[in-house]
Amino acid sequence: MSINELLAQKAELERQIAEQTRAERASAVSQIKTLMSTYGLTPGDIVTDSAKVAKSPVKEKSTPRATVAPKYRDDAGNTWTGRGLKPRWLTTALAAGATLEQFAI
Repeated sequence: MSINELLAQKAELERQIAEQTRAERASAVSQIKTLMSTYGLTPGDIVTDSAKVAKSPVKEKSTPRATVAPKYRDDAGNTWTGRGLKPRWLTTALAAGATLEQFAI
């Protein structure tokens, strides 16, 4: 079998898949419409609570975050607030024998 024949078969299969998908989708829509009319449902009734929560507006922060003053500084002017991971300059200095108190501001 040549590559052209295989590509032709692939194209035919893709066409058949698309056609079958459209037919099954139309059937599903028909079933949904029937159930909605039988039970008097609206599209709003279909929406789940989780979807309603996801669409709720995002609360804005009541106060903006304030910047934190640095607590530690080295001779080169590098600073660290004392929050989060220690920066490399401080880790290197501590490994060399310095103490954290030496860098306190």
